[in-house]
Amino acid sequence: MHLFTPDTDDVFILFSIEHIFTLGIFLAVIMGIVLFRKRLRDPKVNQIARYVLFSTLLVSEISLHIWLVWYDSWSYVHSLPLHLSSITLVLTAILLLTKKFSLFEFTFFAGVGSALQAMLTPDISSYVFPHYRYIHFFISHGGTVIANLFMVFVNGYRPNFRSVWKAFFWLNGYAALIYVINRFIGGNYMYVVRKPVNPTMIDYFGPWPWYMIPLELVAISTFLFLYLPFFFYEKMEGKVKQG
Repeated sequence: MHLFTPDTDDVFILFSIEHIFTLGIFLAVIMGIVLFRKRLRDPKVNQIARYVLFSTLLVSEISLHIWLVWYDSWSYVHSLPLHLSSITLVLTAILLLTKKFSLFEFTFFAGVGSALQAMLTPDISSYVFPHYRYIHFFISHGGTVIANLFMVFVNGYRPNFRSVWKAFFWLNGYAALIYVINRFIGGNYMYVVRKPVNPTMIDYFGPWPWYMIPLELVAISTFLFLYLPFFFYEKMEGKVKQG
């Protein structure tokens, strides 16, 4: 039961062997998607792969709520799937079924951006492999990254420069909505009401609400960084066509 208990004596160590190995597994999966992208474009194979990814994300999210309820830790104040990582996971799952490009424009930038940062600097304190929360954390965040990159490398989705600003607009609109919800229920989803309890980079950004300004800069910088490969790809493709 130690693998599921909410309290442990372990301490997660950033970039430990298990952390690097976990990141390596997800990198290997992404490389596999790239290498076998032509095979994955077969309609039947593509559908099966998308359904597997969809099921993985869905089971991951549902299992977390079951775990929270089982240990009497679930509360609408902090357990609803309203944090950015949760909502982008849900939207990514829907994307896998519907293949709507408008969803991809948001989940790629907001989902991949936030998930990558979370995987590189996990906020999981006392949970280490093979604890459930460790496995859930990386499957949920890593699954969001893999699913969106699957849509890029296999299904050929390409965000454009407008997609960056559309994602940024929807992110801010969602944050505004979450702020209202937080004030109504006493929560702190997306940390738009106050700083998180555990130490994060937000601690260096000043008091509320001023830390929201640097977070906006971090968000748009992350979005632009994620867009760079597509920008260079478009430039190279344009030169090839002109040549």
